[in-house]
Amino acid sequence: MTDNTADKYDLCILGCGPAGFAGAMRAMDLGKKVCIIEGAEIGGAGVMWGALASKTMWELAKDYAIAAKTDRGYRASGLTVDYCAVRATVIQAAKEKQYQMLSQIETFSPGRWKGSGSITCKRGWGKFISEKQVAIRYDDEKSEKVSADFFLIATGSTPRHFPNIKVDQQRIFDSDGILNLQNFPKRLVIIGAGIIGCEYATIFSNFGQTEVYLIDHASRVIPYEDEDISDFVNNNLIKNGVNVIHSAQVRDIAKRPDHLEVILDFKDGHSKVIEADAALISIGRTVDLSCLGLETLGVDTKRSGLLDTDENCCVKNNIYAAGDITHNPALVNIAEMEARYAVKHMFGKSKWPLNYDNMSTVMFFYPAVAAIGLNEKLCQRKKIPYKVGFYSNSLCSRAVAMRSTHGFVKIIISDDKNQRILGMRAAGPQVSSTIMSIAHFMDQGKGALDVLKSVYPHPTVTEGIQECLRLLLNKSIYKPHAFPELLKINKWHPETGFSPCTTIKEER
Repeated sequence: MTDNTADKYDLCILGCGPAGFAGAMRAMDLGKKVCIIEGAEIGGAGVMWGALASKTMWELAKDYAIAAKTDRGYRASGLTVDYCAVRATVIQAAKEKQYQMLSQIETFSPGRWKGSGSITCKRGWGKFISEKQVAIRYDDEKSEKVSADFFLIATGSTPRHFPNIKVDQQRIFDSDGILNLQNFPKRLVIIGAGIIGCEYATIFSNFGQTEVYLIDHASRVIPYEDEDISDFVNNNLIKNGVNVIHSAQVRDIAKRPDHLEVILDFKDGHSKVIEADAALISIGRTVDLSCLGLETLGVDTKRSGLLDTDENCCVKNNIYAAGDITHNPALVNIAEMEARYAVKHMFGKSKWPLNYDNMSTVMFFYPAVAAIGLNEKLCQRKKIPYKVGFYSNSLCSRAVAMRSTHGFVKIIISDDKNQRILGMRAAGPQVSSTIMSIAHFMDQGKGALDVLKSVYPHPTVTEGIQECLRLLLNKSIYKPHAFPELLKINKWHPETGFSPCTTIKEER
């Protein structure tokens, strides 16, 4: 049965993950009548299978690893972990957030909300039939049409697979299906040493119930970061019991009755077979635009596999896009920012352009690593003269008190009179929060001296940031000469390369 009448909205959003939901609520702020079309789970990968679910599991694994420690003056006797209970907790957390989103959608539904604007959610699959109309197909084969002045495409992404390896979500998993595991596997092979692969290697090694193999085709984990950051993550994984295998190509995963055989090929010509109980494919994410009908609008979806957008997130005329389907990094905070900005632009409310320069991110390893702005690789690629300071958490009083000194603060500033903060990398406790103490200053183009006008509370982890900046200005309380392994400072110039930075003349 087909309904040929078309409801009319100010904005129609395809997808209700983080981007779609954020865009809908921003349009609601502007008093607009919004229709959301979602055929799968409300919250998308960001809530149900990705960021929230994996970070819940990470928190549980971190707590377990801390409870299992024996170097803090106490010992937890008879410590055990029940995978089914862990899995139930993770699902409960994801459902909690999903139902918060659903509750807000229902609160502002046309039959309930009496104020300006409204949110209508239709649980089906949308496909463009013109620039002003989409057709919605429902699971029961019914369909209807929806008309709107503007459209926001926020359909997200799915895990990338090997063409010759079938992910069955029973023994061979991707990140969307890893919660299908019914118990801790004795041996787990993780293929791909990007952020997701390293996070799950951290999670399962923290629980201590699984022998973990982390396999990647590159020569180092997190290869886009500076070598010291990559080495820090790599060494911590090994210290945590993970078997890290570099420069290996996965040829095949053979299913045997009671185990898997993972066949690896190396550049030097030799091969290796690893026996495992489960495998996690973590080689990035991909986008499928084929079902959206964008060719009807004259939009090229085959050239790059992603949607080309302008500086306002506009694909074409009244069609906008946000999140994983664009060319920008597939991060929840970027998806939400783009969606909110797209809505403001389409309704003439944008006040300043989008800024991707200082997007902070957190990598949930053990310990966690936070990043914002440029790293040394990018500074050198852009030929920007810089100074870089490294301050170990071993000298941070709060980290000492927490008995969690394995970490650092690394800050890069411009090697000129402005000493503008270009980027920061930090590892250790609370970095997911402390990264923002620098992000605000970077957004304002502030320099090291500007930041040091503030007095940091004591004892806090943020004092490491304060001392690292002081280190760059030759004003730190602890000196590199006394602690050469814990405090380091260097500078780089495109013409001369690296040079020691032992004495820096600044105003005292």
